Amino acid sequence: MTGALVAFLCLFLGLVLQKVDKFPSEKAANWVQAYLIYIVLPALALLYIPKIQPSWGLLIPVSAAWFTFLLSWGIFGYLGKKLNWGKNVTGCLIIVAGLANTSFLGFPVIEGLYGREGLPIALLIDQGGSFLLVSSLSILVGSLYGNHSESLKQVPLKILKFPPFGFLVGTLMMSLFQIPTPEVLIPSLQIIGKTMPSMALLVIGLRFSVDLQSISSKFFWYGLGYRLILAPALVWLIYSQVMDSRSLEFKVTVLESGMAPMITGSIIAIQFGLQPRLASLLSGLGMPISAISLAIWYFLLG
Repeated sequence: MTGALVAFLCLFLGLVLQKVDKFPSEKAANWVQAYLIYIVLPALALLYIPKIQPSWGLLIPVSAAWFTFLLSWGIFGYLGKKLNWGKNVTGCLIIVAGLANTSFLGFPVIEGLYGREGLPIALLIDQGGSFLLVSSLSILVGSLYGNHSESLKQVPLKILKFPPFGFLVGTLMMSLFQIPTPEVLIPSLQIIGKTMPSMALLVIGLRFSVDLQSISSKFFWYGLGYRLILAPALVWLIYSQVMDSRSLEFKVTVLESGMAPMITGSIIAIQFGLQPRLASLLSGLGMPISAISLAIWYFLLG
């Protein structure tokens, strides 16, 4: 609870600093963004990924995050090309709408609704799904749709040079071969990892601006509509065929699929120049709006 309070205070601080004359809000946002991308994401990978015990039983709930991201890519990629939205808008919607806020928002919501029994499932979905996606496929989308997009031949090199991806590959190997993170590093990694929500919201605050044009943008509502309504609805419909719809695993999987857009996903989109205002708005304003949709999904799930 204290961490959430600090994080929202950082959001408020960013909003205030943005209005201060002569304060270099854009430069400050870039610095914090670099800290998140190059320090926090690798630290989180090293902290959590080696703990995942690979097994076939984990694939069903974890696959929901991959399914909704790939579906986002398919839907927005097709519509963007057909309707000439432009690569920046299309890439932004694929990444930001495709990734759910399964940790910062998801963990406290799941614990509050289902108790600590739901947290291990939420952790698996976040670490095996959302976190791996934001460190891998989101970078691929950013490379393909961003302002500095290269040819397809250059995309793999750009992904390999992106620090979070290198740490992701290394920590996946550690998980596969059951190599634990050295104990001496864990306290430092935990401290760094705890700064993620507050620093991510600080970036959102420094860049966040709401106006009638932004709120009325069809792209904003397309993104939220997909993330809060269509994605969880399809997960419910499809995954009820292979999971017990009364089980805790199923309920957590559906609710995690309906969380607001992931803050770190918006940071990745901004890093690649994919509609920074739209990305910030989707993840920032998406959180309070998702309170309504999550309450409805919780009621429907029983």
